[in-house]
Amino acid sequence: MPRVKSNVTRLKRKNKIMKEARGARGGRSKLWKAAKETVERGWAYAYRDRKQKKRQFRRLWILRINAAAREHDLSYNRFMNGLKKAGVEINRKVLADLAVADPAAFARLTELAKSHE
Repeated sequence: MPRVKSNVTRLKRKNKIMKEARGARGGRSKLWKAAKETVERGWAYAYRDRKQKKRQFRRLWILRINAAAREHDLSYNRFMNGLKKAGVEINRKVLADLAVADPAAFARLTELAKSHE
């Protein structure tokens, strides 16, 4: 089997990493080992945080819904249970947006939830 030199492939891989590291400070954008470590760590954080972003937004929506529901003398879980029993299938993102942008519509939903408790 003939010997294969991986020069072109290796340079492509290296250039991809160095291009990704351009925004880093000092040697982290110039030196191969430091740049590679920085980029790989950044990719790991990006992967982790794509998952965390979903959790954090759900927490934010629940906080907003809870705050708005409590203005109408309902806790979050009683509000959500009432909506479920009433057959209202609105997700938390839309509910949170209603709580902030359209309090009147949210008030009607709370009345609906109270009547189906």
